Amino acid sequence: MKGIILAGGSGSRLWPLSRDMYPKQLLSLDGNTSLLQSTFKRLNSIIDAEDILSITNIKHFPDVKLQLNQIDTKNVVIAEPLGKNTAPAIACSLEYFKQRDKADDIVLIVPSDHLVMDTNAFIETVKDAKLLADEGYIVTFGIKPSYPETGYGYIKTSENLKCGYKVEKFVEKPDYDTAKTYLADGNYYWNGGIFMAKISVLLEEFASLAPDIFANLKYLDFSENTKIEYSNYENMPSISIDYAIMEKSSKIALIKLKSDWNDLGSWQSLYNVKEKDADGNVLTGKVVTNDVKNSFIYSQKELVAVSGLEDIILVETEDAIMACKRDKSQDVKKLYDKLKESNTTKLHKTVFRPWGYYTCMNSGEGYLTKTICVLPKQKLSIQSHNYRSEHWVVLEGKAFIILNDKEYIVEAGGSIDIPLKAIHSLQNPYDTELKIIEVQMGSYISEDDIIRYNDIYGRV
Repeated sequence: MKGIILAGGSGSRLWPLSRDMYPKQLLSLDGNTSLLQSTFKRLNSIIDAEDILSITNIKHFPDVKLQLNQIDTKNVVIAEPLGKNTAPAIACSLEYFKQRDKADDIVLIVPSDHLVMDTNAFIETVKDAKLLADEGYIVTFGIKPSYPETGYGYIKTSENLKCGYKVEKFVEKPDYDTAKTYLADGNYYWNGGIFMAKISVLLEEFASLAPDIFANLKYLDFSENTKIEYSNYENMPSISIDYAIMEKSSKIALIKLKSDWNDLGSWQSLYNVKEKDADGNVLTGKVVTNDVKNSFIYSQKELVAVSGLEDIILVETEDAIMACKRDKSQDVKKLYDKLKESNTTKLHKTVFRPWGYYTCMNSGEGYLTKTICVLPKQKLSIQSHNYRSEHWVVLEGKAFIILNDKEYIVEAGGSIDIPLKAIHSLQNPYDTELKIIEVQMGSYISEDDIIRYNDIYGRV
């Protein structure tokens, strides 16, 4: 069996904790591992690491690869040059396995941002689904609805199969009254976006039902690396797997997911899975309450004091505060869309990296100022930038710097300029933390303006 993890997405409904450059699948929302890492471990319990492929956007590639390498370095990550929704991502992943193994294996396809606690029950469902996949079905994993949810798509089932059902139709996210009728009907399931089939069956359906995607697969070449070239991808249509294949195919079957499941797609869904106090509250961080009930309050840094409120969501991060009624948590995406052009949707002020962390202090047209902390015995990659120069001022500790094949040691109070396109590395081989101020200046200021030549953490 092969596995495909869909590791893109923005997690906009969990703003401001989830950001465009660090979406919810990379966050640890329940435990010590991220949702992505938990997903990989779940698949790895039945599939070898080298047979699990994660596909993500190029801007998330370093973080996805880094997190998965912490579990098993044999994992495979494919980078899309631009987001084209789930159908092209899945088709490219299938093509990768076809080119690499030339075998007609069963493939299990899962999102990277679902919370599943009962792995054993999940595996039982996978084994049952394989019986239908072996017969040529595309098997979707349906979740029996427990309440009239309006934030999920639904699937209606028809005749029984030996361990599942034929699918009659897929339906869009309903309004509340329609969701209540689906719940009462008993033949509707939530669409969890998990499915399984033979690689050959899926590719045949792409050829028949989505020929504009299938026609572009012949241009993909994975022999050298796992980064898809832009020129091979720009002609792909942007379309979901549901619209491209699942809603059109006559080969769809559904099997009921036996395990727990939550897609953590909103603050309400996160509230649902968290342990609550005697007043029904989920309180995280420095939070003080008085007469507060059935609420989710999260403080990342500052003290948050709340009195006399019920059924609210309140989230504080370093650079943003978001508040809404619990039953309106799906509407956080509307806030996210309004804020899309601001940095508050793209990055947290403080971003953690394997070598330490950085905090964005100020930014404007053509410049960005950061404080950077490099932990003892750690170092940043040897890299260059096409669009920006940098100026470093050492605040604490001592910096070992490589700049165009020359070595420099800069102590506290000293500074150094990093010219445009210069090959450089900031390193801390010493026993104390290194802290610097970095001023970036250029025509394009972004974290994706990095060309890495060597990196001890395996990033590219």
